Amino acid sequence: MTKLLKYIKGSAIIYTILAPLMMFIEVIMDLNQPKLMSDIIDIGVANDDITYVLNVGFKMIVVAFIGILGGMLCGVFSTLASMNMGKNMRQGLFNKIQSLSFSEIDQFKTSSLITRLTNDVTQVQNMVMMALRGMVRSPLICLGGIIMSLSISVKLSMIFLVVIPLIILSVTVITAKSTPFFTAMQKKIDNVNLVMRENLLGVRVVKAFAIEDKVKERFSYANDDLMSTSIKAQSVTILLWPLVTLIMNLSVVAILWFGGNYVNKGSLEIGKIMAFINYLVQIMSSLNMLVMIIINFSRAKVSASRINEVLDVESSITDKEDAKKINKFNIEFKDVYFKYNKDGDYVLKGISFKAEEGEKIGIIGATGSGKSTLISLIPRLYDTSSGTVMIGNEDVKNLKINELRSLIGVVLQDTTLFSGSIEDNLKFGKEDATEEMMISSVKDAQAFEFINANNEGFNREVGQRGKNLSGGQKQRISIARTLIKNPKILILDDSSSALDMATEAKLQKSIKNGMKNSTVFLIAQRISAVKDSDKIIVLDNGEIVAIGNHEELIKECDIYRSIAISQLGEEVVSNA
Repeated sequence: MTKLLKYIKGSAIIYTILAPLMMFIEVIMDLNQPKLMSDIIDIGVANDDITYVLNVGFKMIVVAFIGILGGMLCGVFSTLASMNMGKNMRQGLFNKIQSLSFSEIDQFKTSSLITRLTNDVTQVQNMVMMALRGMVRSPLICLGGIIMSLSISVKLSMIFLVVIPLIILSVTVITAKSTPFFTAMQKKIDNVNLVMRENLLGVRVVKAFAIEDKVKERFSYANDDLMSTSIKAQSVTILLWPLVTLIMNLSVVAILWFGGNYVNKGSLEIGKIMAFINYLVQIMSSLNMLVMIIINFSRAKVSASRINEVLDVESSITDKEDAKKINKFNIEFKDVYFKYNKDGDYVLKGISFKAEEGEKIGIIGATGSGKSTLISLIPRLYDTSSGTVMIGNEDVKNLKINELRSLIGVVLQDTTLFSGSIEDNLKFGKEDATEEMMISSVKDAQAFEFINANNEGFNREVGQRGKNLSGGQKQRISIARTLIKNPKILILDDSSSALDMATEAKLQKSIKNGMKNSTVFLIAQRISAVKDSDKIIVLDNGEIVAIGNHEELIKECDIYRSIAISQLGEEVVSNA
């Protein structure tokens, strides 16, 4: 929890200081009220002095007003402090997630990261707000109430020797029992978010397969599971309140019993008994508040731990202090092995090849052969398990990451567009892109026709994840977004799978003519997309089985030839 206090910064520091000060003022005023009331009864009423009653009554009103003002200002400052901290925490957590490599991100589910950015941050934020108010008020009221009670009657104050330990014991037991339930509850929230996210993203599949009932059942199960765990967590804490109330009521009875005897003996005035009861109520209320803070702290502690889990993860992909600059763009893989986790199987095994600057490299193979993984090593989305990836005769691990990725254009297999306009999406590739640049890139990507067909043109809105566009349209905008960078290394990961053969052919021609000076990696399922490449790498089960051009591979590689026959026909292949 203390690790997160660093996010209290800037103006939040001032608010964090002012909030307790205002609460201190409120506490002082509240502690004076019972004493003033006692004076009214024991002096003013006892002596039938109406002037004294009015004077002290006016003081009570002033004291109450100052206390209310202090409480209000404390509420304002504590809210501002916690909100600023929450904002800083969310930003820090988001920035941390952005800095992690794919390897670290794979450790957490997307749904879990969303929960940590939202629900967990909110829990900590609310805890800080409550702490700035209650963590000051509760101890001060409790301590001040005890001191004021002692000043009234030491004998009567002995009741606290029994009451307070009972409260502390109850809180300790309840907190210990409830914490594991709160931990489980946050995980159940993760699961609910997971089911909800998958359903929303896959709503078209749900509708197409008419599995709404199955999806509802799945969500209902996750939702019921969360409810069940929440009930268990809350039921444990709820037991505390009747217990505390019982202790407080018994304490009042004890005060009335023993205090009444003291009044009868003439050793204590009625006003002081009433003041004592008021101090008892204040003490018990402060303990109740402290209990609530502790219960919420146990839950916030779980959330804080989950946030720190992400913040404490160090990215495996970082710049070296003596990072080198990129001068050349020839690429070489030297005996590269890769696996996603230490205990997993190798996805790539002994990968070695060279790609000269300006060459067009095709990569083909069956699903799961390691094609996408291979090209992910070039921009360091992952790092090799062993072996070396070289760019310009320099290990990519020795290059500046931002510079490396700024010179590489990647169109990933999973096409992702962002909400906003087409122009907004294109400018993710080049922020200062002119209209001429955008027109040129969309023409090369074969997207100009459908963009121009709409009256809005580049201002056309793109729905969340491009839901208002077809698969082919999304792919072409994604390609245009990459081409506008004019990258030195271009990676197209099965990025034309949703295009028809004619459009794909035009796209390949545009890339060949427009990216002559760039090294191009083209991953494809179709032979037609890679057959004009300078080199074609054939992958099978994470290994290179052959490298050559189309004609060479038709003759020498059985795997390539079988793929070609299945797609082009045996007659076409035989005549090649």
